[in-house]
Amino acid sequence: MALSAEESGRLTGLLDEHAERITQRWTELVGASLRGRLSQAELRRQVQELHRAVIEAARGGGFDLESESAGELRAVLAELSRGRARQGFTATETAISVYALKDVLLELLEADATDTALRDYVAFSSLVDQMGLFTFESFVRTRESLIADQAEQLLELSTPVVKIWEGVVAVPLVGTLDSARAQVVMERLLQTLVDTGSPYAIIDITGVPAVDTQVAQHILKTVVAARLMGADCIISGIRPQIAQTIVALGIEFGDIATKASLADALRHVLRLTGVETARRQPRRES
Repeated sequence: MALSAEESGRLTGLLDEHAERITQRWTELVGASLRGRLSQAELRRQVQELHRAVIEAARGGGFDLESESAGELRAVLAELSRGRARQGFTATETAISVYALKDVLLELLEADATDTALRDYVAFSSLVDQMGLFTFESFVRTRESLIADQAEQLLELSTPVVKIWEGVVAVPLVGTLDSARAQVVMERLLQTLVDTGSPYAIIDITGVPAVDTQVAQHILKTVVAARLMGADCIISGIRPQIAQTIVALGIEFGDIATKASLADALRHVLRLTGVETARRQPRRES
């Protein structure tokens, strides 16, 4: 809903004439809803920016939130939403920062019992509702972006590729291996092989709770991709339960070397590279 030129003029006059009272009361109402989670100085600055942006938009004539004259107001509302989302506030707490203006306007207009004052309040309230919805939508977009970024970061952290010996890298997998994660594993492994020039890679599935056909296919694709890069892969962490499942499912790893533990896989690779290893004998007590 857009305000007419007359309504916009009356809103501008009201906000200008009672500027200090409005910002003070607006800050108090928002501060009470946030329960001290934002400093009074920061909160007052945000309220003052909103107050100025509303006045500038109303001075453009007929006030429409979608109009060009309301561009600064939309920018302020969007920045408020992004900031609150990053600070961990809820969508409700963010929207209240805008909706509190309705209570302030009501306190100013209720002393004037004329029909014009009543119509103005209804029109102003509809405008504030639009501002609140715009704020909510901006908040949701920011939160979705933050969640997507965090999910990507967690995915990268959960699929590390480490160099454990000269010419040997390892990928310790933990948890379920789905298509998205398998793609990340493949990309990170191939990039590490290029960066280090390693001819051997160990894929350790000790932390994978279960291996089904889909998980096995993901592992095999990663092995094939590594071979295309000139690296041989060894799969370690084949526990008895997983071995039985693989046999029951009829999964074939072909000529891919498999070992029971990461240590066994490393010994196997070191033997291939000509490095002699010896098991440490336990110290005898005298």
